[in-house]
Amino acid sequence: MRFSRVKAKLRRGEPALIVCCHFIDPSVYEMTSLMGFDGIWLDLEHHPTSLETASNLMRAARVGSSDIVCRCARWESMRMGRILEAGAQAIMYPRCETAEEAAEVVRWSKFAPLGQRGIDGANPDNPYCSTPMPQYLELANEHTLLIVQLESPLALENADAIAAVPGVDVLMLGPGDYSTLSGIPCQFDHPLVHAAYRRVADAAKRAGKWWGTVSASPEHSKMLMDLGALFICHGADIVFVKQAWENVQKRYGELGFSFENRLADMGARLGEATKGYVAQ
Repeated sequence: MRFSRVKAKLRRGEPALIVCCHFIDPSVYEMTSLMGFDGIWLDLEHHPTSLETASNLMRAARVGSSDIVCRCARWESMRMGRILEAGAQAIMYPRCETAEEAAEVVRWSKFAPLGQRGIDGANPDNPYCSTPMPQYLELANEHTLLIVQLESPLALENADAIAAVPGVDVLMLGPGDYSTLSGIPCQFDHPLVHAAYRRVADAAKRAGKWWGTVSASPEHSKMLMDLGALFICHGADIVFVKQAWENVQKRYGELGFSFENRLADMGARLGEATKGYVAQ
């Protein structure tokens, strides 16, 4: 099996940078992995990507060095097992709220005696019956990275208990959901969010685990790293493409070109509608 680049870096005390790919063209995964990013975040929680498509995307990424960090939806034990068999190096589990739930995630993602993951050695993770099963089971348990996301006030209350669960490697604050559920949607500079960073950082430190979150910029990442974060997620292909096209329109608009930018129009209309709703 292919060992986790991210987990190896974390064990050495080095920061790992994970980028998110939304597009489902294998060329995007191939290029990103060949460029040597530590991990590619493949999101199956919010995107309609099928397991077959995800498997092909992971296959493209194997030409390079990037881990696949796959987020399945909450409670998707069967999908988690299949995505590991397809070759993912890391599982990101969303919306974990209790130590009991975290223990279930470990049970689904680790082989006995650490868990109860089902055994099949005929897929890319073994790979294809090439490793004797006892060694494969031991290596999979050792090198698969398990990231548990804390995304609610309840999860933050239980951060120490979740961090103490054997088999959990990384605590990851989800600031989007956390801020929304805390009544301050997407106010990422709010004192509650900064307090959440410190809460997760302290829980991880007490348990001897790693922690991280999404980051908006190198400056933001430096602040997180000063709190001990090593698992840093920044950037998404869909955002970069959109920003690049916006830059082209800006530069060529100065030359007299015009564009029917329906995205901008929809955003403006929604913004106005929201203002009216809040005013009521």
